[in-house]
Amino acid sequence: MKTMTIHKPKSTSRNHKIVSGTEAISKIKDGATVATGGFCGAGFAEDLAIYLEDRFITSHEPKDLTLLYCAGQGDYQTRGLNHLAYEGLVKKVIGGFFGAAPKLVELVIQNKIQAYNFPQGVLSHMLRDIAAHKPRTITSVGLNTFVDPRREGGKANTITKDDLVELIIFDDKEYLAYKTFPVDVALLRGTTADENGNVTMEKEALTLESQAMAMATKNSGGIVIVQVEGIASAGSLKPKDVKIPGILVDYVVVARLENHWQTFAEKYDPALSGERKIQVAALPKMEMSARKIIARRAAQELKPGQIVNLGIGMPEGISNIANEEEILDQITLTAEPGIIGGLPCGGLSFGAGINPDAIIDQPSQFDFYHGGGLDLAFLGLAQVDQEGNLNVSKFGVKMSGAGGFIDISQNAKQLVFTGTFTAGNLAVSIQNGQLSIDQEGENCKFPKYVEQVTFSGLNAINTGRPVLYITERCVFALGKKGLTLSEIAPGINLEEDILARMEFKPEISDSLKLMDPILFQNEVMGLKEKFF
Repeated sequence: MKTMTIHKPKSTSRNHKIVSGTEAISKIKDGATVATGGFCGAGFAEDLAIYLEDRFITSHEPKDLTLLYCAGQGDYQTRGLNHLAYEGLVKKVIGGFFGAAPKLVELVIQNKIQAYNFPQGVLSHMLRDIAAHKPRTITSVGLNTFVDPRREGGKANTITKDDLVELIIFDDKEYLAYKTFPVDVALLRGTTADENGNVTMEKEALTLESQAMAMATKNSGGIVIVQVEGIASAGSLKPKDVKIPGILVDYVVVARLENHWQTFAEKYDPALSGERKIQVAALPKMEMSARKIIARRAAQELKPGQIVNLGIGMPEGISNIANEEEILDQITLTAEPGIIGGLPCGGLSFGAGINPDAIIDQPSQFDFYHGGGLDLAFLGLAQVDQEGNLNVSKFGVKMSGAGGFIDISQNAKQLVFTGTFTAGNLAVSIQNGQLSIDQEGENCKFPKYVEQVTFSGLNAINTGRPVLYITERCVFALGKKGLTLSEIAPGINLEEDILARMEFKPEISDSLKLMDPILFQNEVMGLKEKFF
């Protein structure tokens, strides 16, 4: 790999864009709409966020910002957008996923800031519409979910009043129209910038919505600030490597390297940025558990040649099973921020991927998703009601947001939702091929009505898409009358372990059968042989 010479340029008129973090952040005015790029920790301008936090702490400026972002940005503790979670600094948030920034969530729950939760893909497309000065982002994504204005309109608390989503009709079909608005500041990151502000991303795990966000901001008359590792001479960057052209960049800040990790879990791994390949066959296998049973049953839905999305949490384990079963090369796994192929990462590197075939921009990935490009999507299961609706976005005073869940679940050709049957200290074991519930979970995940509709069962029924809900002890399918029990694990009592743990009685299939016994044996399932 060619090593680029990085230097700190002399102060001349041609490199006036290269400034300190303090100077760059001083350009943000009170009341500005500030857009931030990133997915978890990948692509997030952590150093710029810290400079902004420090400025507010010392001077109480800037005030009353509106934050705009597509994906969750944070480590679920203190990093990412948690740096900006101050009453007075932020007035309003418009975002796709909130759970990674619990300090920001606290302000939302306490009604201290206004907040809108919109689908991640819709927000990424909205940036392109803002750049083109289009008045609305029009899509079917969000219909009959909490984003629909006939429900909550995406408003996350009671102080949020303005309607930003409208219902419209074209050719007798319903659509949602999301209002666009100018962006004043963009906080982005790359790897290298030249003296003219051209930015490359050779070490970045994702390219995300960076170009669209920069263009939306520049065409709004705003300023674009980019955090990088180092500076190259003007003209030394390959044009095809430039992801954010210098004409869109106002200021470049050389980051303190401790605040420029590739993800919030990895300082730098070239396998995540596609700079080298590593062997994945030797990756550790999952231990037998409820999580593995669910992942194994879900993996049985895979077919050769499929293009697949894996959601965060429980679905992450499916890639491990595909690796164990040696079928990774027969399917294409993807992740919504732009990963195609390879092995998607989990944890704080979620969204990135090992050995990807391609890394494309997030808005383009959602073009593919929205258009039905996914053959199969595996997503999390938090709450399911009698109509097959899912809630993964809000639970009492806890709020995570939808992320890309709505975009993906409304458009994939087949859906599989995965999660344990109950939540909170559930303990199971397997003895002689029989599943035993050693300690039942404390929380019911099958209420009569979900608190918030993140996925509409009715939409899926009307479009005829196959939907499964897989748990460690049973499997449900979405039928014309709602949730239908179709499989039960060996060793599980229908009345005591399933029906008594639900707030409604599901339809029970006439062909109710046992889950495949191989799921409860600690050996490979033979998916490779079945594929061929």
